[in-house]
Amino acid sequence: MILFDPEKCTGCGSCVDICPTDAIELINEKAVINEDECQLCGSCEAACETGAITIESEESEEKGDSGVDLSQYRGVWIIAEQRKGCMAPVVYQLMGKGRELADTLDVPLAVVVIGFDMRDQVESLAGYGADTVYYVNHSDCADFNDELYTDILVDIINKYKPEIVLSGATAIGRSLIPGVATRLETGLTADCTQLEIDPEKNLLLQTRPAYGGHIMATIVCPNHRPQMATVRPNVMKKPQVNPDAPCEIVEIPFDPNVYSIRTKLVEHICEGEGEGALLSDADIVVAGGRALKNSENFELIQTLAGLLGGAVGASRPPVDSEWMPYRYQIGQTGKTVCPKLYIACGISGAVQHLVGMESSEVIVAINKDRSAPIFEVATYGIEGDIYEILPALIKRLKELR
Repeated sequence: MILFDPEKCTGCGSCVDICPTDAIELINEKAVINEDECQLCGSCEAACETGAITIESEESEEKGDSGVDLSQYRGVWIIAEQRKGCMAPVVYQLMGKGRELADTLDVPLAVVVIGFDMRDQVESLAGYGADTVYYVNHSDCADFNDELYTDILVDIINKYKPEIVLSGATAIGRSLIPGVATRLETGLTADCTQLEIDPEKNLLLQTRPAYGGHIMATIVCPNHRPQMATVRPNVMKKPQVNPDAPCEIVEIPFDPNVYSIRTKLVEHICEGEGEGALLSDADIVVAGGRALKNSENFELIQTLAGLLGGAVGASRPPVDSEWMPYRYQIGQTGKTVCPKLYIACGISGAVQHLVGMESSEVIVAINKDRSAPIFEVATYGIEGDIYEILPALIKRLKELR
């Protein structure tokens, strides 16, 4: 519920400027709020220096405390994603942040692995900071099954009661974790880009882009446990490995007769062999934008990426125009990449695209528009026509080879 005190309003307009949904306007030098358009994001409350705008939680007024004994919940958990017996890179990225959160709270860090015949990989998780690994090892669990994995996770979480549960915001994570949170009757923040601990209340501060990336929303789950979040791959750093670190491996018994599964895996179909499939893990990415004009011109991007030993990427307009398949898309609604070198060719730099690549170590931007936002995040900028610059780069690289 949003409350407005006209007597405190000075008509400064700060709330009008910051509102992401244009729900506020000034009439007779007073703010007027359209409650039908307001999304209760809290931006106006934070911007109002006079305290004329306040937001009250209806849930806290009506329901009060959830009745959950929060003291029973302890520890930080990472849900490990695996495909064909191999850990997804996001697992190790999450362990670095998970270790940091666990140390801040002075609690253990645990990893949950559901799979089959993965003992070596399970044991290696100690080196990345895990104190405990809960391992479900059975042939029925070898391949991801949404229904089965949900049942297993709900049972384990209810038994051991972690206070924080994290997973990658991958295709598997986005399918699995919402169902787990629903069954546990707790909150879930999706696609987080930052996680911190509130030093006063020891709550997990979960930050993610909102309103098309125009604001960053920080979300807390004060009355329910566990606190759950999915994190976009490549926004957090993989920790240093300590091969001598100790770790307890707890094998969780699995009885297939306990679970009534209505679906089964018939066949793996892998779409996108090649650059698109390797995009998230590439050290070098060459990406093209709207300025490429058609799919044929993406041959320049593919040639340059091939000469550099990198992967091909694209901003959203080429994908929407069907010049490139969706698997190549980088940005808020595509992949997040963190290469050592990112070359943006004819990409203006909309905030939705920047979310997916701005953590790259070195960014080279090529654009003929000097005012393009991409230059604000670029390490090196080249102002010019990509149809002149790219052929020259390709020619020079071929000469060097």
